[in-house]
Amino acid sequence: MPVYSAVSWRIKWRVYLTILLIMVFGFMPCAMPIYSILLVKKKSRSPYLMLLSFGKKFPRVSYKDLAQAIGNFLESNLIGRGSYGSVYRGKLTKAKMEVAIKVFDLDMGFADSSFVSECEALRIVWHRNLLPILTACSTIDNRGNDFKALIYEFMPNGNLDTWLHQKGGPVVPKLLGLTQRISIAADVADALAYLHHDCRRPIVHCDLKPTNILLDDDMNAHIGDFGIAS
Repeated sequence: MPVYSAVSWRIKWRVYLTILLIMVFGFMPCAMPIYSILLVKKKSRSPYLMLLSFGKKFPRVSYKDLAQAIGNFLESNLIGRGSYGSVYRGKLTKAKMEVAIKVFDLDMGFADSSFVSECEALRIVWHRNLLPILTACSTIDNRGNDFKALIYEFMPNGNLDTWLHQKGGPVVPKLLGLTQRISIAADVADALAYLHHDCRRPIVHCDLKPTNILLDDDMNAHIGDFGIAS
C-alpha cells in the first residue's frame, strides 16, 4: 500500500472514530432521561401487569381462602348488598391484594342463574371501564351447603351512588366536580359502546345504576354486576 494511501486511510479512520464518539456521547444525555422515564413507567405499571396476569390465570380459591380473606364474613367487612347477595372487602393472603368478594345468597330465587349469567358475561369481555374480575368460586361451605362467589379488584372510592346522594351524618360529604362528572359519564358511555358493539357478542347490562358503577383510585369508572345481563 502506498504511503499516501495508508496515511489517508488512517486520517479517514480517525475522522470516522471521532464522529462516532461524538454521536455516542452526544446521544447519552438524551438517552438517559428517556431510559429513566421508561423505567419509571415500567415500575409503575408492574402491579397492574401482575394483576392482569393474576386475573387471566383465574387462580383457584377455596371457601376457606375467602372466609379467611373477609374474617369469616364479619359485618364490619360488608361493603354492600345487591339483589342476589352481599359484597365484602377482603384481602387474599396468597395474592397479597385487596379484593371485593361478591357472595351469592343461593336461598334467593334466581341467585344461582345470576351467578352463571355473570360468569358467562365476564368470560367474554375485557375493557378498561368494566370491573376486573379476578376469579370465581363454586364449592361448598364448611356446613356442606352450596357456595358461590365472584372475586373482583377492589375499588377504593366505592360506588357512584355514594358520591351523588349524600346520606348525612358525621362523615364529610363527598363531592364531584364538573370535570369528574363528565369523565365518569364518558367512561360509562365507552364501556356501554364496547358491550353493545365491540365485544364478541353484544351484551345488554340490564341493571345499570349508580350503585353498579365503581370508582378506582383515580376516579375512573368501572361498570360491575352483570347478574341479569343478556
